[in-house]
Amino acid sequence: MAKCTVVKAGALFISKQGLSSAPAISADSVGSAAIHMQLLTIPPGVRAKAHKHAAHETAIYVISGEAHMDYGERLEQHLVVRAGDFLYIPADVPHRPYNASLSVPCLTIIARTDPNEQESVVLLPELEMEWLAPS
Repeated sequence: MAKCTVVKAGALFISKQGLSSAPAISADSVGSAAIHMQLLTIPPGVRAKAHKHAAHETAIYVISGEAHMDYGERLEQHLVVRAGDFLYIPADVPHRPYNASLSVPCLTIIARTDPNEQESVVLLPELEMEWLAPS
């Protein structure tokens, strides 16, 4: 019989994308086969590296603060997600989140259809020069 498990967020680490993550539910922590969850903080003034998640969808809930995100093939689209908002990112969509605030961190809960959080991350250094001014 499958076992239900209570998990505390793990030790903070800096992800491939350059953000502070605390893993919780994953293949490593509970033997998950199809999902992971983590806490992710975007410190004030920090921008992640452009990336996508190969073949995996992402759902995000913003606990506090707000984040901006450029997304699309050339990061030509822009959105803002605030405390209390949910955000859905389809699989394989290039994106680059950042915190435009110089004083308030953005704290989020992330769930992805990849039980091994960092394995599906594909960095997109060719998009690093694609920096659009926030609208």
